Amino acid sequence: MEFEIRDLDESRLEAAVKLWESAESNDALAFSLAEVLAAVHAREPALVALAEDRVVGAISARVDGGRAWILRWSVEAGWRRRGIGASLLRALERRLLALGVRDISMLAPRGGLGADTAAASGYLPQEETVYLEKRRLHTDAGDERVEELGGQWPSPDLWLAIGGMAREKELIERRVILPLAERDLAQRHGVVPASAVILFGPPGTGKTTFAKAVAGRLRWPFVEVFPSQLSGVDAHGRAGALRELFEQLLYLDNVVVFIDEVEDIASARQTRPETHVIANELLKLIPRFRDGGSRLLVCATNSVRDLDHAFTRPGRFDYLVPVGPPDTTAREGIWARYVASITDADVDLGELAEQSRFFSAADIEFAAQKAAQAAFERSLQDGFDRAVTDDFLAAVREVRPSISTAMARDFDEDIERYSRF
Repeated sequence: MEFEIRDLDESRLEAAVKLWESAESNDALAFSLAEVLAAVHAREPALVALAEDRVVGAISARVDGGRAWILRWSVEAGWRRRGIGASLLRALERRLLALGVRDISMLAPRGGLGADTAAASGYLPQEETVYLEKRRLHTDAGDERVEELGGQWPSPDLWLAIGGMAREKELIERRVILPLAERDLAQRHGVVPASAVILFGPPGTGKTTFAKAVAGRLRWPFVEVFPSQLSGVDAHGRAGALRELFEQLLYLDNVVVFIDEVEDIASARQTRPETHVIANELLKLIPRFRDGGSRLLVCATNSVRDLDHAFTRPGRFDYLVPVGPPDTTAREGIWARYVASITDADVDLGELAEQSRFFSAADIEFAAQKAAQAAFERSLQDGFDRAVTDDFLAAVREVRPSISTAMARDFDEDIERYSRF
């Protein structure tokens, strides 16, 4: 089957990113995906290989004066050894030559397809060069403080594992993660990295997991603040506990601080007057948290309309991002992930997605487990019998969606009224 080489544009960026995310060890992986996306968004040279209008290969580079660095160079496993990698490389070289580049460098695992293809195209290994890397850079004192505060270091893979949130991931990647990960480039363009974000949406839509994934994506520790655990016999005591906690957090750089159900301490004063003391304290703490250092405060709420209006005004939080229930396509993808781990039967994923409207990702996981349990119990009586479509549909009928029609309607209204990104 023939293929063609095209410039990478916005319409094919998601497919290219998926290919780069799934890159195997024999691909060029020395540069992080954040660095690659920063280069793409800065309109550095990037190309894709298309077969029947589907992305089967992608290459990205960054130009530094007369030298260019190849950042990512991947070919889908089933399309390797068909000349796609070499064609991408030659096409990229032509683009770079037109930009005045005379030298090209890349880092690739020894013996991998990328290294072999590059060597066949005239690239020479530099034996005197040693590649060194140190990850998760922070002080031992910082590590101890994170542990004292109950923090953790989420895996970078968590970002890739999140399903059904493609729109939200792309938005956070571009507006929050990349400016934080590429501060020098952001500063060059006058972009001020975000330091405080609100995630809002119905319960069960994955806001906590999303915040952890952001920390993993940045390779920063994640510290969660639990409003319900703030000590104090009254609002003034809880406000003092919050202040003491933030004093500890201010010693940390490169950290994601997460407050779930922030409406518990920052609700509108006419809704819960007793919280205004704590809300005032948090409003005073946020500017200090934002001032200096590489820190990100992420607050999540199930009801953004119940927050004190001082929180939703510009100046406190950089972005207010909706995190909603998965759409039909996303639900099908989530079902596919769970079904694949439960059965090898031919399951109608489209029907499952259609019948699980208003299901959150957590609801789908619960329904999938109910189907698995039903198949397990049946096999104890009748012998081995894997779950089939009817098992999953029966489980869907038994699960009450976390998101009601009214909640979905309110969420749509909140998007129009409160979103800022």
